[in-house]
Amino acid sequence: MRPVTMERVEETRRAILDTVCNRLLTHEQKVTGLERLSESLIEVIDLPEDYPELKAAGVICDLNESNCPPRPRYIVPDYKKLFEEGCRFLQLDPPRDLDEALNALSIFIRHVPSVTNFPVFIGFLDRLLEPFVVMESREAARKKIGLFLRYVDRTITDSFCHADIGPGETLAGRLILECERDNPTSVPNISFLYDPETTPEDFALLAAETAMGSAKPSFANHRMFLGELGEDYAVVSCYNGLLVGGGSYTLSRLRLGHLAAAASGLAGFWPKLENAAETMMAYMDRRIAFMVEKSGFFESNFLAGEGFIDRDRFTGMFGMVGLAECVNTLMEKEGRKDRFGHSREADGLGIRIMDTLDSMVKKHHNPYCAATEGRFLLHGQVGIDTDVGESPATRIPIGEEPEELSDHLIHCGLFHKYFPAGTGDVFVIEPTVRRNPEYLLDMVKGGFSTGGRYFSIHSGDSDVIRVTGYLVKRSEMDKLKAGKNVLQNTTALGLGATVNARVLERKRR
Repeated sequence: MRPVTMERVEETRRAILDTVCNRLLTHEQKVTGLERLSESLIEVIDLPEDYPELKAAGVICDLNESNCPPRPRYIVPDYKKLFEEGCRFLQLDPPRDLDEALNALSIFIRHVPSVTNFPVFIGFLDRLLEPFVVMESREAARKKIGLFLRYVDRTITDSFCHADIGPGETLAGRLILECERDNPTSVPNISFLYDPETTPEDFALLAAETAMGSAKPSFANHRMFLGELGEDYAVVSCYNGLLVGGGSYTLSRLRLGHLAAAASGLAGFWPKLENAAETMMAYMDRRIAFMVEKSGFFESNFLAGEGFIDRDRFTGMFGMVGLAECVNTLMEKEGRKDRFGHSREADGLGIRIMDTLDSMVKKHHNPYCAATEGRFLLHGQVGIDTDVGESPATRIPIGEEPEELSDHLIHCGLFHKYFPAGTGDVFVIEPTVRRNPEYLLDMVKGGFSTGGRYFSIHSGDSDVIRVTGYLVKRSEMDKLKAGKNVLQNTTALGLGATVNARVLERKRR
């Protein structure tokens, strides 16, 4: 364990007092913040040589993961096992009807940890609930599901909480969509696993109609995820593709815009990219080693003890942001005016950068990432509220979107293929399109046909909006701006992103 400087101790003490006295935070938000501050006083990871400098320069970002990681960042339990066998630790029997199923889920998800201390995945809700929904009248089942969704929104106060539905049609799936359409909430986030060849058209149209008013579900390219991760995958947190019964130990991200800014030009960029990527992967290796070898999580937590998760189903996520700014900066340094998303040469450089990163990540081996044959998975990270002048993942910067929607979708297809651990783009739609959900579905089909992985849509007048990868309510951000407490901790992140990332200025389609 490395010593912490007295300056760091005093800084943390001041932060603790500020947190305790902050009148905008709820008690639960204060407790979460205090926990992170306490962990920041412990340094257990032997950092790679260049890591401190690269982190200080903003090239590598650890996304506020603890310096003493007590559990994996993202955990994806096997909820089917819960429904088939129950849970000894929580004294839950397999449910026999819809009331027991929803009660079991309500209890279980409160005990699934993550980096935020809230579950990032609460199951394939339609598949889990369908056997019990068909035992009820439609009206009774809808009311119970609606109450469960309200419970999740009011108790899992973090919109990185995620549920999946589809690709097949179920009555449970329809009722979930109807509840979200009629009573939009920011939690849980929902993905619609969509396959245009097998998903019934009217079911997909209901999903599109629901998304206009509630910013969910987002549309996930089921066939693409299936081909990369196999049958037992889930979309969790923002839009992360991970294995059921496992998850991801860690997610660090490379800020490509910062890296390009530090390079003298294109020739000097490539060795910097290689060094930064190798340093970040070495850091991830050491985080994972501590989690597996020393933290005791897999030996002590009931999720592992009862087989809801297995260490061999975990991987690590190599994240990146700012490809657009990276390309544009390098073009400027080479005396070119080409812009990412508007030039074949600029997009070609983006592809070359991604090919290089992809090759490096695939060559790296981590002994504890058995789920992905010892490799990390690339992830197009959504950005955080403090990012300024750096676009999420491989997105075209807000304000520079192509005039034609088709050009934008084709551009997405150039880059989504690199990210089996997830990436996505957000589209804001004119409110008049509410009357034409077929338009939205055609957009998704067209995007998937050109290689798109994940699309999020919402109406320009929707209260619930997608910020980068998570959901917030405009009305809640207004409350926070007015100095009032808000329930979801992600509202503060959304408020920061509206200023720094200009998320309310996206081009309307």
